[in-house]
Amino acid sequence: MDDTDAAWQSWLSGLAPSKRSAAELLRMQFEALGAADALDWARSEIDENQPQLARFVLLRSLWRGAIDGWADPEALEQVAAARRLLDAGANRNDLVLLARAVAYEAVFAAVDELDCGGDVNVSGMDVGWVVMESGEGGSSTGRPLAGLHEDLLTMDPSGRDGADLWR
Repeated sequence: MDDTDAAWQSWLSGLAPSKRSAAELLRMQFEALGAADALDWARSEIDENQPQLARFVLLRSLWRGAIDGWADPEALEQVAAARRLLDAGANRNDLVLLARAVAYEAVFAAVDELDCGGDVNVSGMDVGWVVMESGEGGSSTGRPLAGLHEDLLTMDPSGRDGADLWR
């Protein structure tokens, strides 16, 4: 047993049986999703009552679809301007990198705005928003998904935390 497993087992032993079961289930779910730091995600959800599994799934989905989707064959050809650039001899890899970088910036701006909970430039109106975790059937669990922008880079499936986007 390595130090990480020993620390996990020690932490588990201090939990009530119901929380211990929930922690083990979360660990398995994070591992099944390929989370490199499954123990940390699971522990945070239990200790801090943060909807980390929902955050992980949402951010990973945004990364894989909105950002890495541009690397799919024929994705660029769906955009007329990109098709013209390719026809004019532009480097496909550079265009994919550009599209991914722009997509990352757009996703980051969107989740950052969601995290703000309201438009700081609008005063005198009592309006805002919150992103909530949902359970079975789509009903709210009452746990907000906060700080989404903080973990977006960590969802890069390549493990490079988006470093390739700015090369």
